[in-house]
Amino acid sequence: MTATAAQPDLSNEPLLLRHDEGGIATLTLNRPKQFNALSEEMLLALTEALEAIGEDKTVRVVVIAGAGKAFCAGHDLKQMRQTPDEDYYERLFRLCGTMMQTIGQIPQPVIARVHGIATAAGCQLVAQCDLAVAAEEARFATSGINVGLFCSTPAVPLSRNVPRKRAFEMLVTGDFVDAKTAAEWNLINQVVPAAELDNAVKALAAKIIEKSASAIATGKQMVYVQAEKGMAEAYSYAAHVMATNMMQPDAAEGIDAFMQKRKPNWQTP
Repeated sequence: MTATAAQPDLSNEPLLLRHDEGGIATLTLNRPKQFNALSEEMLLALTEALEAIGEDKTVRVVVIAGAGKAFCAGHDLKQMRQTPDEDYYERLFRLCGTMMQTIGQIPQPVIARVHGIATAAGCQLVAQCDLAVAAEEARFATSGINVGLFCSTPAVPLSRNVPRKRAFEMLVTGDFVDAKTAAEWNLINQVVPAAELDNAVKALAAKIIEKSASAIATGKQMVYVQAEKGMAEAYSYAAHVMATNMMQPDAAEGIDAFMQKRKPNWQTP
């Protein structure tokens, strides 16, 4: 079990915490007084942490959580207004996009552990994660429109999770969506009582850890790549990936174990 911390933001507290245990790396956004707003420093810290985890074969699942009363309230608007420069804003939003895409690029599944609010880029973070479990009291919104800013970058993963008309409704109204509705709209996977949130996240992670690490990594990459292709090209790509997967030792072991009615002995990652 290990615990590490990123460098401080503007306070003496580390802005990102990492805790490793049992194959699960938990990254906790640690700006509770700012409702874990994604400052430039936080985005950099998250990107660096995710890239490091992507190379760490001892980590099987990543959990992104928030300290304090909220999951994440989006971008740090105060910091943004301190530099009213279009080039700066473009760099900032590209940095955010890089961090979000890193979630999809690392081989480990990433679970959002959501409590309180997840607004604007915080809602984007939930949508970008591979999986999401939320407390019953969690609420979600793409609320930039309320301050004259359309949530364009949050719209990218939101519209790839939520049906288009529902996503557009969120984007143009800024209204909050409760956890039950978010699950019905496919923004999140599960809704549980707040007291059961940690156990639900651990149970989901445990199911993943039971499976072959190589198969999970292969499958995660395949899912994201095929989603951008047409049907015929997607099937061609998937056939190639599946054939390659069949040549991996874990596939042979898994099939043999199934036929022999025993538990598979996966290769150590």
